Amino acid sequence: MNYNGPINAQDVSESDHAPDAPVPAVAKPKRRGRLLALGVIVLLGGALTSGAWNHLTQYRQTAAASEAERDLVPQVRLATVEPSSGIEVVQLPATTSAFASANIFARASGYIAQREVDIGDHVKAGQLLAEIVAPELDHQIAQAEATLAQLKFALQQAEANRVLAKVTWDRDRPLVEKGWVTAQQGTIDEQTLKAQEAAVQVAQANIGAEEAQVQVLHQQKIYQHVVAPFDGVITQRNIDVGSLVQADATSGTFMFTLMQGNVIRTQVFVPQDEAFGLKPGIEAEVHVPEIPDRAFPGKVTRMADAIQPGSRTLLTEVDIPNPDHTLTPGIYCTVELHIPRKTPSLKVSADAIIFNQNGTQVAVVDNGVVHFHKIDIVRDLGREVLVNSGVKQGDQVILNPSVDLAEGTKVRTRPPTAVS
Repeated sequence: MNYNGPINAQDVSESDHAPDAPVPAVAKPKRRGRLLALGVIVLLGGALTSGAWNHLTQYRQTAAASEAERDLVPQVRLATVEPSSGIEVVQLPATTSAFASANIFARASGYIAQREVDIGDHVKAGQLLAEIVAPELDHQIAQAEATLAQLKFALQQAEANRVLAKVTWDRDRPLVEKGWVTAQQGTIDEQTLKAQEAAVQVAQANIGAEEAQVQVLHQQKIYQHVVAPFDGVITQRNIDVGSLVQADATSGTFMFTLMQGNVIRTQVFVPQDEAFGLKPGIEAEVHVPEIPDRAFPGKVTRMADAIQPGSRTLLTEVDIPNPDHTLTPGIYCTVELHIPRKTPSLKVSADAIIFNQNGTQVAVVDNGVVHFHKIDIVRDLGREVLVNSGVKQGDQVILNPSVDLAEGTKVRTRPPTAVS
């Protein structure tokens, strides 16, 4: 039943004490609010508890990691410092050249009658290369020989006159001494003898001069046969049959170029730091890029014995036997010199080098402790470097050291690797 009248306090009190009376509608929202607030508080408390636990867990993990890092002993790879070999191998660029080379010029004037060789021909010493004809030279020789014959007859005549003058003076001298012949006649006879003796000497000198002239002409005749001065190969030819050649000391005709190829010579410029220890007889090898499967052995034969001030290099010649003529002059090649070391040095792996503000260093491990040593590099070989200070034979250096490696750090080592 619906009742719209006022409710008094007694009625309410009685209704509250009634066990089966229904809860008023106003009290239900208040209870829900309290439950909701309690749930929020529980959730916030759980979240705070969970966050605190996670933070504590992370802190413990960080502390444990820091402690582990602090107590961690890193493991490193080592290489042993070894002495360098007693022989230093130096490779230098060079160009091959003939052991002997000659430009052959005409020594007789005339026309080429025969040409016996051409470019690329191998010749022996004394072999005929070309023949020059000069008919006027034959006439000059005939004329000189005829003149020589005349001078010889003139000498005979002078000798006869000298003998006559001597006989005359020998006959008249006693008569002059006894006064049977005048003194003037004696003087004439004596001076006549001396004049004839001088005439004989002049005739003899003329014969000598003419004989020399005849020899010159005959030598020119010999020069008409152009021959090879040594064994070699013709590398240049500038004449042909019918060519006119001139014999002149300054502008003679250039006929052939002959090169001796059974021995090849190379000239190399050895840097100053490699030149000490270099001497004749040191072994060498020549390598040609186009012949990769063969090395040509040779020896240092001569040196300049003076460092060139401009380039600080030493001119060195290497002779290479070439019996099969595989090498030819003018080839680019690489000369490998095996030079004994004058200054001992040590090999250190390039992976162990440290470059920083303290200079060039290596990290040496001694009884498990790292120590940094400054070194002086004398030569860079690529995978290794040669040093002459800072380390000693048998030292163990760290390969590829980390940037945070510090002096006095304890490390664990792997078996050392010898520098090869």
